[in-house]
Amino acid sequence: GQHRELRVSYKSLQFALLLAVFLVYVVMACQFESVHQPALVMISVPFAFLGVAYALYGLGISLSVVVFIGCIVLAGIAVNDDIILIDYINQLRRRGLAKREAVIQAARIRLRPILMTTLTTILGLIPMALQSGEGAEIRQPLAITIMAGLWSSTVLTLIITPVLYDLFGGREPVRAEVQS
Repeated sequence: GQHRELRVSYKSLQFALLLAVFLVYVVMACQFESVHQPALVMISVPFAFLGVAYALYGLGISLSVVVFIGCIVLAGIAVNDDIILIDYINQLRRRGLAKREAVIQAARIRLRPILMTTLTTILGLIPMALQSGEGAEIRQPLAITIMAGLWSSTVLTLIITPVLYDLFGGREPVRAEVQS
């Protein structure tokens, strides 16, 4: 009976995770008024889960309900860095910068805020990850899941998102020629 209940819980959590990813995508599609730019942002979610898998394996933590909850939270947090970066690239392109120029400038200018927000979140979770005592077996996997996923998604998206935007971020705007 317990095994059956655990399977039902995992199926419910898988559905919640998929629903969270879908809702994040829909909100970004409305924000960016595009369907492919949110897809570029959503690339950070698999990178986050990759970091979670490595951390769980390396630390010998088994997949649990708490880890799934951490992944659901992570689906919303991991996209923040990409949103900051892609939104600024779009702003620079609207100002008339060429796509590659906008990507390079946005990556350079937004690097510090992205690193600061990621590091403050990770540093804020360290006490929870290192805590021992009552309830630590629940809080530690949650903190480690979010920390590992956020770290890996940030590092990988700082490299991969600018490249993907340069390749798939849309066409260069047609510039009107000045007639004399």
